Amino acid sequence: MGLGVPYEQGLHVAHENILEICQDRAHLAQPVATTQNPQKVSSPRHPQLHFPVRSDRRRRHLHPLLTYPGGDPPGTPRMATAVTASATAATRFTRLAGVALRRSSCRPRTAVRFQRPGLTTTALLRPTELKPKDQGQPETLDYRVFLVDGADRKVSPWHDVPLRAGDGAFHFIVEIPKESSAKMEVATDEAYTPIKQDTKKGNLRYYPYNINWNYGLLPQTWEDPTAANADVEGALGDNDPVDVVEIGERRANIGDVLRVKPLAALAMIDEGELDWKIVAISLDDPKASLVNDVDDVEEHFPGTLTAIRDWFRDYKIPDGKPANRFGLGNKPTSKEYALKVIEETNESWEKLVKRKIPAGELSLA
Repeated sequence: MGLGVPYEQGLHVAHENILEICQDRAHLAQPVATTQNPQKVSSPRHPQLHFPVRSDRRRRHLHPLLTYPGGDPPGTPRMATAVTASATAATRFTRLAGVALRRSSCRPRTAVRFQRPGLTTTALLRPTELKPKDQGQPETLDYRVFLVDGADRKVSPWHDVPLRAGDGAFHFIVEIPKESSAKMEVATDEAYTPIKQDTKKGNLRYYPYNINWNYGLLPQTWEDPTAANADVEGALGDNDPVDVVEIGERRANIGDVLRVKPLAALAMIDEGELDWKIVAISLDDPKASLVNDVDDVEEHFPGTLTAIRDWFRDYKIPDGKPANRFGLGNKPTSKEYALKVIEETNESWEKLVKRKIPAGELSLA
């Protein structure tokens, strides 16, 4: 739906498309009417249905773009079926879509597919408006860094930020800024997958020395722990998003969303699990135009690829653990191979959020 679509038409199209999805969920229970402060879905297809909102637990599984900025209206009753929650989400999305269509801003937006229980739809997200929002005090067990949109609504850095950023670039979420040692990572088992500090036996984890590059993840990727990689000793994925090592000169912040271009990949094997490291550079870096493949990295950032490999090979040794290993001849791959890794792990993520693969304890919210 483009920004040039009239408001009334956009409202109708958005509402009709989502309600059709709700209808197709034949295995779900039928809508239940209520007489206690019902919230109606205004639809030409279902003008008389009353869809009460299921709040609290169900709302946590719906994307924040599908909720009222101020929460549910007072007095909204609960509901016990997934289809009614989906229809209510459709109503919310319709209202928000109307607001978006009325905006006068002409900056392009990125279409993002959101997968949620009982609802699959396309919404409009402006990655340039995303910003990190701290909750709690750094270096505590409760500390979280959420990603919020321009309306201060939470989004998932893993699931909701689009992988592709246009013109061959990709979005990269910073978890660990360069020259820091706190082991920060996306909490893949928590709602909205915020960034938190990793723990071991209840204690916060730190690397034994600073990491020398910005480190984080590619959104909408997943290393499937059930898929053996024939190129890398048959190793299985590590059940996490794909990692990125960004070699630019600027020190980023936790939760920053950067546009990067991949240059190479390293196939790290960590305790038998495949843990890809995509070497990339921010498009904002002064040297970005000079590096376009693995050989360019060695020319303009001499020694960097070896330093990255050695850092990730040895960082567990001070804790008494064996060194990590690397597949593919212990060498970095070409950019073409790195793009292949990104494509394959994006396809794995697609299967995950479509529930073609069991999610286990992973949060898809």
